[in-house]
Amino acid sequence: MRVIGITGGVGAGKSVVLDFLAEKYNCRVIKADLAAKALEEPGGVCYEPLIALLGEDILDAAGEIERRKMADVIFGDKTLLQKVNAIVHPAVKAYLLSEIEKERKSGKRDYLFIEAALLIEEGYVGIVDGLWYIRAGESIRRRRLKKNRGYTDEKIDAILKSQLAEEAFLANCDVVIENNGALSSVYKQIEKELGEDQWQKQRNFRDN
Repeated sequence: MRVIGITGGVGAGKSVVLDFLAEKYNCRVIKADLAAKALEEPGGVCYEPLIALLGEDILDAAGEIERRKMADVIFGDKTLLQKVNAIVHPAVKAYLLSEIEKERKSGKRDYLFIEAALLIEEGYVGIVDGLWYIRAGESIRRRRLKKNRGYTDEKIDAILKSQLAEEAFLANCDVVIENNGALSSVYKQIEKELGEDQWQKQRNFRDN
C-alpha cells in the first residue's frame, strides 16, 4: 500500500481530487480536519484538554465543542492558538499513524490518501511515501472561495497570508497537480501518476 499526502492552498480544489480518487481507486481517504473534529468530540483524546485550556464557553447546549466558539476564543491570540495546536496536532498525527499501520496490516487497499493543509508544516513529509501539491492560480482560488464559500476579500487575504508560499509547496512535494481549468485535465494528471507503469517505476526507485 502506498501512502500519499494531498496538500495545497485554500481554494485549490483538493476535494475534487479526493472525490475522484475515492471513486476510481482501491483506496481510503482520510481528511485530517475531520479526524481532528472526531478527536474533539466527547470521549475523544482532545476533548477534556481543550475544555481545560479554553473553558466551557466553547461548548454547545449538548456539551460538544463548537468550533466557531473555539475559533472566537482563539482569534487574535497566537499563544493560545499554539497551545491548542499542541493538543490537537500530535493527537491527529498519532491517529493517522495508527490508521496507516492498520491499513498496511489489512493489505486490502492499494493507496491511502491523507489530506491536510499543514502536511508540510507538521512534518508529514517523513510519514507519507509521496506528497502531492494541488495547485491553482490565486485569482481562480479567490473566485472559488467567493462563489462556493461566500468569503470576503478581507477573509481571503487573511487566509492566504497565513499559508505557505508556493515555493515551500514546490520544494517539498513530489507531484504537482494543476487545477486551473477543466476537471478532465485534473483526472488525466492523476491517472498518469497512478498508472501501473508509473507506480512500478516509483516503487523500484524507492527500493534502490
